[in-house]
Amino acid sequence: MRPFDTIVMADWSARATPSPAAPSADAIWIATWRGGVEAVTYHRTRAAGEAALSALLEAERAAGRRVLAGFDFAFGYPAGFARALTGVARAAAVRAWLAGRIADDARNRNNRFEVAAEINAGFPGVGPFWGRPARPELVDLPALGRARHGHGMAERRAVERAVPRAQTVWKLYTTGAVGSQVLVGLPMLHRLSCRFGPALSVWPFDPGDGDIVLAEVYPSLIDPAVRGEAGIRDAAQVRLMARAVARLQAAGRLADLFATPDDPQIAEEGWILGVGQETALCAALMA
Repeated sequence: MRPFDTIVMADWSARATPSPAAPSADAIWIATWRGGVEAVTYHRTRAAGEAALSALLEAERAAGRRVLAGFDFAFGYPAGFARALTGVARAAAVRAWLAGRIADDARNRNNRFEVAAEINAGFPGVGPFWGRPARPELVDLPALGRARHGHGMAERRAVERAVPRAQTVWKLYTTGAVGSQVLVGLPMLHRLSCRFGPALSVWPFDPGDGDIVLAEVYPSLIDPAVRGEAGIRDAAQVRLMARAVARLQAAGRLADLFATPDDPQIAEEGWILGVGQETALCAALMA
């Protein structure tokens, strides 16, 4: 595998309003590693974060540098969802479908709950999405997971079964929910794919040989190292994840991070970069 010159890690957010002016948790943080130099930036809205990422990728490509960009949200859904939603069993089709329906303005106002309810209405029974605030009332989006039944979708992807502490993509609201980040994040991946065309690969769905490679990451893989860091946890996670990947690359172990099991579901569901290499990632940070 060709090495990366620049490594970017992004902590995404599904906030419905701009994050505070002062750097805060549960916001958008983007870490960059290049040539041993690290930088971390804070962004109050998804529009600002996406603009910063696009500009960074444009600049790196113009400079002839290869980029790995990791994002902390799921790149796919359990097998069967893509075909049920779009008629095609491809994660790219889901990204395009969501990009056409998720409205997400410059102030973070978005319609993710309404879109989830629309999707649920097309499935039998109740679900698979769940979790919402009291308002708006959405009859097709239950507030509680136990209210779902008969929708026919698996609860977890193969990678989430391998990493049980990872939350299910169907949960959109309350403590630990990650499903909302997926709904607002996948449209961004679609727009980046359209912008950079064949120069960009979305791993593991596309061959990982593009000048820009986007990958799903799960910063909790390096929790033991993050716990000892001062300051805002989200900022530390992306900074240390970028550093750990860079150090493993320097040690000739980049291919290990991109290894996946021999499971046909992964071609539709995706996989988390570095699963199975948790010990190596943490050890790289202690070096």
